[in-house]
Amino acid sequence: MKTIIIPIAFFCTLVYSSCTGGTNKDQPNVILIMADDMGFECLSVYGSTSYQTPNLDALASEGILFSRCISQPLCTPSRVKIMTGLYNYRNYDYFGNLNTDAYTFGNLMRDAGYSTCISGKWQLNGIYHKEDIPDWDDHTKPYQFGFDEYCLWQLTKLRKEGERFANPLIQQNGEVLERDEDSYGPDIFSDYILDFMERKKDKPFFIYYPMVLVHDPFVPTPDSDTWNEKDLRYQNDTSYFKDMVAYTDKIIGRIVAKLAELDLADRTLIIFTGDNGTHYSIYTRTREGVIQGAKGNTIKAGIHVPLIISWPQNIRKGLVYENLIEFSDFYPTLADMVGRDVISDGKSFYPLLTGEKPDPRSTAFVHYDPRWGDRVNRYRNQFAMTTGYKLYQDGKFYNITSDPGEQNPLDRSALDDKEMKIKADLEKELKKHPSWDGE
Repeated sequence: MKTIIIPIAFFCTLVYSSCTGGTNKDQPNVILIMADDMGFECLSVYGSTSYQTPNLDALASEGILFSRCISQPLCTPSRVKIMTGLYNYRNYDYFGNLNTDAYTFGNLMRDAGYSTCISGKWQLNGIYHKEDIPDWDDHTKPYQFGFDEYCLWQLTKLRKEGERFANPLIQQNGEVLERDEDSYGPDIFSDYILDFMERKKDKPFFIYYPMVLVHDPFVPTPDSDTWNEKDLRYQNDTSYFKDMVAYTDKIIGRIVAKLAELDLADRTLIIFTGDNGTHYSIYTRTREGVIQGAKGNTIKAGIHVPLIISWPQNIRKGLVYENLIEFSDFYPTLADMVGRDVISDGKSFYPLLTGEKPDPRSTAFVHYDPRWGDRVNRYRNQFAMTTGYKLYQDGKFYNITSDPGEQNPLDRSALDDKEMKIKADLEKELKKHPSWDGE
């Protein structure tokens, strides 16, 4: 696998010329599932005692549980990064937008011969910036980004026009679905995925499922005791967060069961992650203590997300992977799987999935410029990190093992030799990227 880092201006021409061709029926199916606003602490396999996630725990028990998956702290920055394999300073221009010049993993997989589908949350058409993005209402953008079919919330309709849970406003392959006060968005999205799997079972498929769960508003699910009280279906209450986590896990169980029914389980690669940390209004009990969500913030609780990968054909017993993974890594990993050379800032971890000796990354890098409101814009920053230390571009250096909330930056004069070397290595990593004054 060859990974090349070049300026975004050259991106499209080169990558399109290298990603053509077909595939064969023996290549694995891929389902990439990304929960919305779900930090690592929400899964019982990571130590949560507030919530139980038996289906995800089961995937981890026979797959790979990643201990240190690093996302961006906010939704669009993470979505742009995971879909393109590039750091945000290359191609993140507006919140809620993906520039149409981008070549995504949808394009990659379709060009490799896969049937492709996206279902769930979109929020990438630029509808928050209608004056600057003239094609914000183009409902064909998912096709342009490599998806043969779509079933999406917030494609060309704003959140204020219709929510994602009860009585959702959903667009499907160019049509707005008829609304129903008794329908539930997550069921519509997952049903579409199950139907797509059924229809495409004889050819390799790639499904990207950016879930709408567990984002606020925190509202009842169809399994909640109060679901039948229609006046409560959009009454935001954090007490429903537990039900939303449970429903997320239930949907994972439905997908796994469908794969078994179609006799596709062994040759299907399932990736489950989250786009950023949990909402800051949520406090989760874990075996290590209570964790407050930190969505939007660059501390651990804002960027440490779950990552579980199951592929029964190649992964036959549970493994815990302690090294770093960052969101730029998924794209080159998929490219490695389908045998394509791509342009990416990430590092493929495909050898880990096939039982070969992995080459772990020593650092992770995050460029974070959310461009979305004062509450999150104040965390605008760059940092590089190891598994135990983090260095910001302003020079603040933290031991993130003993100080995960980053309350006490380390004094340079008190660093030991090991910490001095780690800091120097992180400084070298930061210097690889464009300087940023933080203003």
